Amino acid sequence: MQSQLLQSIHPRPFLKWAGGKGQLIQQYIPHFPKYFSTYYEPFLGGGAIFFYLQPVQSFLMDINPELVNVFCCVRDEVEWLIELLKQHRDRHCSEYYYSMRSQIGVSNVERAARLIYLNKTCFNGLYRENSKGQFNVPVGRYKNPAICDPELLRAASRALQNARIEVQPFEAVLDYAKNSKDFVYFDPPYHPISATSKFTSYNRYTFSSEDQIRLRDTFAVLANRGVQVMLSNSDCPFIRDLYRGFTIHTIQAARSINSNAKKRGKITELLITC
Repeated sequence: MQSQLLQSIHPRPFLKWAGGKGQLIQQYIPHFPKYFSTYYEPFLGGGAIFFYLQPVQSFLMDINPELVNVFCCVRDEVEWLIELLKQHRDRHCSEYYYSMRSQIGVSNVERAARLIYLNKTCFNGLYRENSKGQFNVPVGRYKNPAICDPELLRAASRALQNARIEVQPFEAVLDYAKNSKDFVYFDPPYHPISATSKFTSYNRYTFSSEDQIRLRDTFAVLANRGVQVMLSNSDCPFIRDLYRGFTIHTIQAARSINSNAKKRGKITELLITC
C-alpha cells in the first residue's frame, strides 16, 4: 500500500522559479492542444507545464547550463542527488549557505544539489546571477526550508525519464518542431511593463526588446508550419502589438517576487496562441 501511495504522487516543480506557472495552469487548460506527439519547451524554468502535461515525448531546453544540469541529474541520478541534499539539509545555517554559495561542486550531481539547496534557502526563492555568472542572492529567513523532498524528486525523475534535455537557445526549436503533431510552449523572460520593472532575465544574459522580436519571429515561423504554439508574456502595449494577428488571451495572475511586499498582488498577463 505504501509503495502504491508513493507511486501516485503527481510530479510537480522541484524548484522555486520566477514566473512559475503552477498557479496559472487552470486558466491555461482550455488552451492546451487536445492532441500532440512531441512537446517542446525552450524556456524550461521550473517546468510546471511539462509536469502537468506529462508528455510521452518531450524536448526541454534552456540557455542556463546549471538549470539544465539539475534537470538531467534529477532524471538520471536522483538517488545520489537526494543523499547530497540530505547532507545540505543537516548542515544548513547562514554560514553554511554563504560557504556553498561561494563554491561550485566538482561533479554534475554536486552542482545540482548545490543549486537546489541554494534555491530552497535563498531570499524569496529567487535565482539571480551577476555578470560573471555567479549566484548572488542572500540567504532567506526560513525556519524549516524544504531542502530535500525525496518523493517529489523521485516523481519528477519518473516524469523526466523520456525527456531530452539540453542547453539550447530558443531558436533551436526551429530545427525540430515541424508540423501539427508538435506543441511548443514559450515562457520567456517577460517584457518590462514599466520603466521600474527590469526583471528580464534570471542569469547573466539579458532578454531585450530585440530578443522579444526574434522570439515573435520564431513563433510566427512555427505557426506557419502548422505547429501548435503557445506563449506567455506580460500584458503591455509592446507585446500586444508584437503579436497582433494571433489570438491573445488575458490571464489573471499574481506578482509574487518583489522586494516590496506592498507591490505584490493581482496583475494580468497574456497567453498567445495560434
